[in-house]
Amino acid sequence: MTSRRLNLKVDEYLRHEKKWQEEMKKLRMIILDCGLTEELKWRKPCYTIQESNIVIIQGFKEYCALMFFKGVLLKDAKDILVKPGENSQTQRQIRFTDVQEIDDIEPILKDYIYEAIEVEKAGLDVNVKKSIEIIIPEELQHKFDQIPALKTAFEALTPGRQRAYILYFSQAKQSKTRESRIEKYLQQILNGKGLND
Repeated sequence: MTSRRLNLKVDEYLRHEKKWQEEMKKLRMIILDCGLTEELKWRKPCYTIQESNIVIIQGFKEYCALMFFKGVLLKDAKDILVKPGENSQTQRQIRFTDVQEIDDIEPILKDYIYEAIEVEKAGLDVNVKKSIEIIIPEELQHKFDQIPALKTAFEALTPGRQRAYILYFSQAKQSKTRESRIEKYLQQILNGKGLND
């Protein structure tokens, strides 16, 4: 048993996790052994120290991941950290497809977690590149003109959520596809939610 209290919300989350339950339970115990506080944020098990996010457990279709919020600042001596997406500047993941992979590198995982804690305690921050001005797709601007409340709701979103939507809409090659993507997420934007919320 760990020295830290288990969060009941995370217990509930894990009970409903279908694909990666065993992997997540194993990661949870390793992380708690490192003395972090367990919370449920963004509907995922998240681990903090003095209210600062250190790591989060994520389940995807192809893999389960332990994501370090300031992973780019870790030394990555074992060369196991992966950039989660092409636009990720700070986060880095370690990915797993079964419990055995986690068992095999448990001491290494703890070393990385302790290093991430030290990075946070030292107050280190990532110099995030200022994002290039993002151009609102014509189809989205058209919707803004049609539905002023949509524009208001969109502008109330955090810059990161706005950027995620614009990147997602803009990636579609055809105008028709951009329109259908925008249509699909209209209500979510009006509800003040991000693309992945």
